[in-house]
Amino acid sequence: MFADSAGGEFAVCLDAASGEELWRLRTGNYYKDSQGGDGPRSTPTVDGEVVYVLGAEGHLFALRAFTGEQLWHKSLVEEFGSDIPKWGFSTSPLVEGQLLVVEAGGVDGNILVDMVVDRTAKATAVALDKATGRTVWTALDDKMSYSSPIAYSVNGNRHIAFINAYALVGLAVEDGSELWRFPWKTRWDVSAATPVFMPPDRIFVSSGNDGAVVRVGADGVDEVWKNSKMKNHFGTSIHVDGHLYGFDKSILKCIDAGSGEERWKARGYAKGTLIAAADHLIVLGERGNLGLVQATPEAFVEKANVPLMQGRCWTIPTLAHGMLYVRDEEEIVAVNLRRQP
Repeated sequence: MFADSAGGEFAVCLDAASGEELWRLRTGNYYKDSQGGDGPRSTPTVDGEVVYVLGAEGHLFALRAFTGEQLWHKSLVEEFGSDIPKWGFSTSPLVEGQLLVVEAGGVDGNILVDMVVDRTAKATAVALDKATGRTVWTALDDKMSYSSPIAYSVNGNRHIAFINAYALVGLAVEDGSELWRFPWKTRWDVSAATPVFMPPDRIFVSSGNDGAVVRVGADGVDEVWKNSKMKNHFGTSIHVDGHLYGFDKSILKCIDAGSGEERWKARGYAKGTLIAAADHLIVLGERGNLGLVQATPEAFVEKANVPLMQGRCWTIPTLAHGMLYVRDEEEIVAVNLRRQP
């Protein structure tokens, strides 16, 4: 998704090999704030031949991935009485079976009292029929935040977890009923990093204040540990072989997922983002430097660190078929990581 100050906000499809624009669809007005930059914040979700996109002002679209044809559209503000968050809607839609789950943070527009929306019937999270956009269920009355929902399985049961402004919450996939709650109140009600599920039954949650691991059981959740050694401001940590790698604000760290103990730390990437691939971490620094780091808890081993972009980079890199796609606030760049002959 891209923004143009003259035209607004757009979902854009590019040819992966050449970068040629194949189609674009306007998804909302141009959104600007003093800290988050310009334009959309949410990452599109691709499900087969359909892509789901959410704009900063809460316009949710289902589009045909190859053509950009609109299948359906919902305004979270109009349908659920949501308020646009200070830094715009940032959550990414989750596809779970036939459902599309999104943190909406508003009033359930389907509940009427004397033909007036019942403003006590909240809809922090909503599940939609992914084919039609019809509302299947709504859940909770908490204030929304900026994180994205995840699906996880414990003891053969499939559930959904997400962080709102007040707690990490587990919901039943079938009807959105609350299964458990772990209080997680942050300063300014901001939790931007996505929860990380660590099989068989643990979830890592982090924000600008603290990080914690909880164990999900049949009767709720129990805290395993909590400390301030991995404070994800907005970039989500990743779990590899029992260890968490991520940014403690502007410091790249590795911590033991079982105990929360720090294994190593390194500077040089500011508030970056990272993914894991083939026993390595691909790290994109906030100022555009691209690094390759061994995914090992033994020590910080950096294989490469090259300047790649000039603008601020807050978007997680994407790796597909040997090509790495990275972007800053102005452009997107494709890097060929395939072994050359």
